Amino acid sequence: MKQRVLRELLILGTGVHALEMAEIVERVNRAQPTWNLLGYITLDEKQAGQSLNGAPVLGTMAVLKKYPLAGLVPCNEGGWKTMPDLPRQQLVSLIDPSVFVSRTAQIGAGCVFYPGCYIGLNAKVGDFVFCLGGSVINHDDVVEDGVVLCSAVTLAGSVHVKPDCYLGQSCTIRQFLTIGRHSLIGMGAVVVKNVPPDSVMAGNPARKIRENV
Repeated sequence: MKQRVLRELLILGTGVHALEMAEIVERVNRAQPTWNLLGYITLDEKQAGQSLNGAPVLGTMAVLKKYPLAGLVPCNEGGWKTMPDLPRQQLVSLIDPSVFVSRTAQIGAGCVFYPGCYIGLNAKVGDFVFCLGGSVINHDDVVEDGVVLCSAVTLAGSVHVKPDCYLGQSCTIRQFLTIGRHSLIGMGAVVVKNVPPDSVMAGNPARKIRENV
């Protein structure tokens, strides 16, 4: 039997989510051997040479040129998505094998999906979307670039989340609503109306408490 060739992978970041992503890589490989995790890329050169959760810290962005064929997957800490010298053609997405992904869904580059997530029929997910465990992106939802969904977020059908929003743990968005760009939805909030850009929302029903500056 021909042995499967694993693609090299680098995790961008060294925070707690990056360390958890290393375990998602292990889970993916148990389901189907896919990745050869080389280690982490850090923003703090003092971390170079350390070992974190079983993988080495290889260095800063400068070492990426040594790995032109490696896939890159960023954590949501450190502002990786805004770095102008990030080789975007190398970006890949990391999806835990327990995630349900509809055959009609579309997922961009540089995304991470933790265990137990759901991505429904005709859903469209942009680049650099970071989704923690148990979150639901329902049918016909559009989640644009740079959105963070914390644990157990629920988007009903046909929701549109504009870029760079942060959806707090266990918040719920009613169907057909739009969440304006760079908005923050608080933990446990229940959103029943469209959210203007740059808003901080909290409560049930959610109300705007201030601008997200």
